[in-house]
Amino acid sequence: MKILFAIQGTGNGHLSRARDVYPELVKYGEVDVLISGIQADVAVPFPVKYKLYGMSFIFGKKGGVDLIETTKRLKLFKLIADIRKLPVEDYDLVINDFEPVSSWACKMKKKQCISLSHQCAVLNENAPQPEKTDWKGKTVLKYYAPVTDAYGFHFKPYAANIFTPVIRKEVRELNPVNEGHYTVYLPAYDDATIVKHLSKFENATWQVFSKHNKEPFTFKNVQVQAIENKAFMSSMEKCQGLLCGAGFEGPAEAMYLGKKVMVIPMADQYEQQCNAAAAATMGASVIMQLGPKYYDNISDWLSNGKMIKEEFPDEIEKIVRQLIVKHAPTFSKDIQPAMVAVH
Repeated sequence: MKILFAIQGTGNGHLSRARDVYPELVKYGEVDVLISGIQADVAVPFPVKYKLYGMSFIFGKKGGVDLIETTKRLKLFKLIADIRKLPVEDYDLVINDFEPVSSWACKMKKKQCISLSHQCAVLNENAPQPEKTDWKGKTVLKYYAPVTDAYGFHFKPYAANIFTPVIRKEVRELNPVNEGHYTVYLPAYDDATIVKHLSKFENATWQVFSKHNKEPFTFKNVQVQAIENKAFMSSMEKCQGLLCGAGFEGPAEAMYLGKKVMVIPMADQYEQQCNAAAAATMGASVIMQLGPKYYDNISDWLSNGKMIKEEFPDEIEKIVRQLIVKHAPTFSKDIQPAMVAVH
């Protein structure tokens, strides 16, 4: 069986999850990997056949998406050309983690495209939503990468086709301890803004991982270094808490490791608003921006924030098996249908 595994390359969560999904997919056939997007910092330990420009949202430096830069970097004609020429018809199964080129190629050629992503879980009517619905953001999320069927990941199994987070094997193998510092990853803020505000909390030690600076430096109680997987993992393993954007994988991994969690959703980013609402139900603290307005909230989190400990069982083998049995029956006759229990 030939499988196309298409992964969104904006942000790090999709590629981090793919590191554990890929080894399960190769059990069932020949897997070609497609990655589109230009904003990731995570390398993958498997071959990539298609590296496409895609359609990325560019992180800003003041807490949100940089719409001007996103528009400037959008290569619409290249996107359309890539969609038209991608040979999805050569594959028996297309599995998609919020990747638009393969998704729209499948739609144009009337081929099934199966979502294995967090975004499809966010869109489920049973998943937590922010108090104020952003219909424009919700529409973008719905049509950015349309699929024919979906298997989602979220903090809780809100529906039968939603499963708990994929915690990377390398995270599961960590031995978490509390050495007192706080790990920080806020890619939508520049270093100067982060240092300006976090240095106000003199009794805390901050280890900041930066998307905007390659040279490490320290200012008072704030240490800044470029994002790098091993260093970040070591910092998370030993931290007291994680301060990060309202993505999904980062907060989920911190919860698995038993850390305090505070999230800041990116402005005008509907998915992160939803993630923040869901993280709050898990015990995470939420502030809407990094600034003086929320200094009291940060102080309270530092002094009184509770550790969150979630087991998040490792179900990825069963989930992939269920997907293959259902959507590639011709190639799964010899697979024992040990399906994931419906929640």
